[in-house]
Amino acid sequence: MDRKKLMDFAKEAAYKTNFFMMDKGKYVPFLWPQPKLISGAGSSLKAPQVLREQGISRVLVVTGPRSGRILAEPILAELDKYGLPYEHFYEVEANPSLETAEKIARLYRAAGCDGFLAIGGGSPMDAAKGAAARIARPNTPFAKLAGVMKLLVPAPPVVAIPTTAGTGSECSFVAVLTDHQREIKIAITDQHLIPKAAILDPELTLGLPQSLTASTGVDALTHAVESYTNAAYGTDFTVRCAEEAVVKIFRNLEKAYHDGGDLEARREMLEASYKAGLAFTRTGVGNVHAIAHALGGKYGIPHGLANSVILPIVLEDYGSVVYTKLAHLAELTGVKTEGTEEQKARAFIGAIRALNARLGLPTGLADIRPEDFDHVARTAVREATHTYPTPVIYTVERCRHVLNRIYLEA
Repeated sequence: MDRKKLMDFAKEAAYKTNFFMMDKGKYVPFLWPQPKLISGAGSSLKAPQVLREQGISRVLVVTGPRSGRILAEPILAELDKYGLPYEHFYEVEANPSLETAEKIARLYRAAGCDGFLAIGGGSPMDAAKGAAARIARPNTPFAKLAGVMKLLVPAPPVVAIPTTAGTGSECSFVAVLTDHQREIKIAITDQHLIPKAAILDPELTLGLPQSLTASTGVDALTHAVESYTNAAYGTDFTVRCAEEAVVKIFRNLEKAYHDGGDLEARREMLEASYKAGLAFTRTGVGNVHAIAHALGGKYGIPHGLANSVILPIVLEDYGSVVYTKLAHLAELTGVKTEGTEEQKARAFIGAIRALNARLGLPTGLADIRPEDFDHVARTAVREATHTYPTPVIYTVERCRHVLNRIYLEA
């Protein structure tokens, strides 16, 4: 065995040992708090009561420009009606930056706020959680907070109202932010960042464009599938949540895509996204997300879009390692109920590809550049191998091979 292969073998053994030791933490209940869940049509108007219940007396509302201008207005009116003072930060961009999280933290301190209300897709929720981390650890730069359980102290409370059915950020322990200077995304992962309450109001998702319905829906599917196929940290609870999320998405995503006013389909998709979020908060995600984060940091590719392209390619690359689990998902969704495990697993991956096609999602990403593959692969491998109990531990070379497929399949 040559020196490089020996080093790769030693690294893989070390990662597996680390995952085995950390796997025992899944049985410690206090490590895994869940948000208080409020759901149903019109439930977003209960925000003032929910904030009061969490002890928040002056809230910083965090939104993007669209959600702040349209979707948040009735909620802000309720805050006024109930006499709950607030400040409003409405400039969160897609793929929120470290600078945006810093701005939010500064406004929070200057206004004397004692909690956050994040309204929107994953970007406002991640930006609010990133700011909460900065407030909790004011003397620690974001770069040193990246990783698993680096916060270790209570953060300001966050109440989350998702307006897309995809990220699961309303119940997850992750805040993903973009470091434009280094052209990477960082993930701050800590139980103290799990929102205190999540309000799932399907009425807020009725106006979501088809393209966002598609990409965020497959983002939720990616969360569930990666959680389900990971090699450690899983419990009966995470398995059940992931399975339920996958089934709900296969049954309802196309309904929501074709009929944006289908309130029941929108409700089911929000619930699926939430369950997928509960699952991956315990188990982590995997190589799909690591590559998507690396591509997002380098090129600004929307996260859900990247995941939708990468998911079937990575599952195919995993091969027989994930056949048993994917075969079971094929059975649960009705994709294929007879045949060998390999046949059912391949049929499930094929069903993802077919779903993407029906949703108008691409098969590859033509705008990525081969000359950047080394940077992207190293960034992705660094994230995945230090954070997620992936079923296959990627080397830089194997990750580059996957990137080449993403490029060639466009």
